[in-house]
Amino acid sequence: MMITVIGRGHSGTRAMSHTLSASGVYMGAKLNVSGDLIPAEELYEACRVMARYVEYKGGLEWDFSRLFTMPIDPAFTRLVESYLSSVLESDAERKGWKLPETTLILPWITRMFPDIYYIYWVRDPRDSIVGAHITDDLADFGVPYERTDDLRRRRAISWRYQYDIMQATPPPARRIHVRFEEFVLKQEETLRRLEDFLGFPMARIPVRPESVGRWRTDTETHDFDFFPREALYEG
Repeated sequence: MMITVIGRGHSGTRAMSHTLSASGVYMGAKLNVSGDLIPAEELYEACRVMARYVEYKGGLEWDFSRLFTMPIDPAFTRLVESYLSSVLESDAERKGWKLPETTLILPWITRMFPDIYYIYWVRDPRDSIVGAHITDDLADFGVPYERTDDLRRRRAISWRYQYDIMQATPPPARRIHVRFEEFVLKQEETLRRLEDFLGFPMARIPVRPESVGRWRTDTETHDFDFFPREALYEG
């Protein structure tokens, strides 16, 4: 079986990657401290290839519809398969990968790998944008948007784009939604859900309750009116 974790950078996906590794899942030949499969340059370039086919409508609106029916660009396939070569070539019973930028190319990843297990990972955007991430400027990955010099707004727009692309992508056959906050505050309950979904026992890793709701002590802008209410965690 093959597994991937889908979620924006700084959404806490490293906790899921570390849990999978500790549970005996092969997550690729080389990982960084965040549990990302590296080097990632080929995946980054794949993001730029797919972004050519995203239609920007202005404001906070993108049209992804072309991605669901057009032939996948062969350059994209080559880049993704090369990036994932250590995983794809592994004979491990359970294998997968985690890299937040995979979220940027979800429409074509689900078409390339329709039968793998997808863990859709969500964190309150107010926490997600407190720290810097490589995807803060969507233009670095070829995605058109209304540029701004406001760093926090730029991060928020990146968060919204990735939220929208996850919402727009037809759901794969095997998908589960997991909130970072529930993984931390209700770990046993959340891991039982994951065990039922994946079909094998999950390791327990240390978690830090103080990582939930960090935005409450943040002194900069962290709340934007285009954050969907359902994405916020008020537990």
